[in-house]
Amino acid sequence: MGWIGIGESVRSLNIKQSLFQLITLGMIVSSALMLWKGLICLSGSESPVVVVLSGSMEPGFKRGDILFLHMSNEPIRAGEIVVFKVQGKQIPIVHRVIEVHERQEMGEVDLLTKGDSNPSDDRMLYARGQFWLKRQHIMGRAVGFLPYLGWATIIMTEQPIIKYILLGVLGLLIITSKDERHKFSAAKT
Repeated sequence: MGWIGIGESVRSLNIKQSLFQLITLGMIVSSALMLWKGLICLSGSESPVVVVLSGSMEPGFKRGDILFLHMSNEPIRAGEIVVFKVQGKQIPIVHRVIEVHERQEMGEVDLLTKGDSNPSDDRMLYARGQFWLKRQHIMGRAVGFLPYLGWATIIMTEQPIIKYILLGVLGLLIITSKDERHKFSAAKT
């Protein structure tokens, strides 16, 4: 066979191994996206999982807690914890509904929210000139939580260098990892 044949064989194995790693990475990413889309469908919320980013809901929820959301057609009641978006702000807010005004003739509901540890309601957080939340502002209702597991997200958001280091290390691991099955099958032939 000669040295040229061995070189081509090694090059062919490296290409096959690289393609295998790329396909595996694609399957992992696709699985994660399908899981996320499945959660969106099951929860009825555009974001079925959120991280509490401030201490405004203490002692009930602490900074870093992960909340699971669900959105249904049932009326929202005072006392429920909701996640809402405010026009002009990207980050959703987790607060408790303290007042509900139903206008049955129009089929509309106005909501007023407040953080449990905040001294006043959220009107100063709403968009300029807005005094109430409408149903379209609500992303979902909190139906469960996992304490402290959201800290990884908070750390990577507040310290972006950590996110880039982590992505670099993971990329390096993917590039340099060797599939043991390919070694074993190559040794047998």
